[in-house]
Amino acid sequence: MKTYRIAAIPADGIGPEVINAGLEVLDAVARRTGQFDFDVTSFDWGSDYYKTHGQMMPADGLDQLKPFDAIFFGAVGAPDVPDHITLWGLRLPICQGFDQYANIRPTRVLPGIKSPLRNVDHDDLDWMIIRENSEGEYSGSGGRVHEGYPNEVATEISVFTRSGVTRIMRYAFAMAASRPRKLLTVVTKSNAQRHGMVMWDDIAAEVATEYPDVTWDKMLVDAMTVRMTLDPQSLDTIVATNLHADILSDLAGALAGSIGVAPTANIDPEGRFPSMFEPIHGSAFDITGKGIANPVATFWTAALMLDHLGQDQAAKMVMTAIEQVCAKGILTPDVGGKATTRDVTDAVIGAINGFNDGA
Repeated sequence: MKTYRIAAIPADGIGPEVINAGLEVLDAVARRTGQFDFDVTSFDWGSDYYKTHGQMMPADGLDQLKPFDAIFFGAVGAPDVPDHITLWGLRLPICQGFDQYANIRPTRVLPGIKSPLRNVDHDDLDWMIIRENSEGEYSGSGGRVHEGYPNEVATEISVFTRSGVTRIMRYAFAMAASRPRKLLTVVTKSNAQRHGMVMWDDIAAEVATEYPDVTWDKMLVDAMTVRMTLDPQSLDTIVATNLHADILSDLAGALAGSIGVAPTANIDPEGRFPSMFEPIHGSAFDITGKGIANPVATFWTAALMLDHLGQDQAAKMVMTAIEQVCAKGILTPDVGGKATTRDVTDAVIGAINGFNDGA
C-alpha cells in the first residue's frame, strides 16, 4: 500500500477547522479505496507562532517541508498581524522557495449552489484559471526611501522573465489542450503596461504555434471582468499574471456562488519539490469558532491534491461526494444553507462510504 506523507499547515482563523475536516475526508477516501493511506504531520506555523517567535515559520521551515509528498495549507492572516508579514512570512516563501510556479484555480457552479449571475448554472460556468505564481507583481522587488517625509517614495517592481512567462504559458496551453473545449484566453494589460505585458503577448503567440489544436484569444484584464460576468460561457481556460489572476480568481469564486467553495493548487510541475494545496477563502476571523465555515473548498482542494498524487479514482470520489451533498441542499450559510461544518463533513464522508466499488 502506498503511503503519502502530507504536511498539514492549518495556520490561522478557520484554517484549522477546514483542514481538520479535509483530513477526515482524505482518511475516508483512503479507507474506501484501500489502495493508499496518509502519514500526516501538522505544523503550528502561522500568526500565533509569529506572536511567540517573531516569525511565521522557523528559518529551516522549507527544509522541514521538503521531504513531504504534498502540503495541505489552511489560511493565513490575522487582524492583529500586518497582512504583508503573514503573507511574506509563510505562504509566499513556500510557493517561491519550492518554485510552485503554476497556481491552478478551477471554477464551477456546483449543483445546489446558485450563481449570482442571471440564467447561469453549472453547465455554463466551467473555468480553469492558471496564475503565474513565482514572479510578476509579487516578485518582492522594490523598496521605500525617505520614509515618513513628504517626499517619501515607494517602488513596487513587477518582474517578468522570458523563462518564467514561457513556462507558465506552456503549462496553460497544455491544460487547455487537455480540456474538451481546447480554448485558452490570455489576460494582460498590454495597452498600458508596455514592457512586461507586451512580452506576455509576444510569448503567448510564440507558444501558441506549439499547440495548433488550441484556440486562443487575448483580453485586457479590465475587459476580462466584463466578459466573465456578461459572457461566462465564452471562457474555458484562462492564464494571467500573479496579480491579475489573483483578482480574477476571487471574482470567479464569487460568480460561482461563494469563495467558500473555491480551491487552489500551487504546483511545481517538474515535481522537484512538494506542491501545496489550499482553499482560496482566507482566514475569515469573523466566523472562526462558530462551526459554520464552508469546508467544500478544502474538500475540492483535497481532490486536487489526490489528482496530483496520481489517485484519480479517489479524486473523482471526493468530487462526486461534494456534488451529491451540495445537490441535496446540505450547505453552509455562505451559500444559502443552514448546515454546519460538521454537517457537511459528515455528509461528504457518508457519500464516500456509500459508493459502490469502482465508483
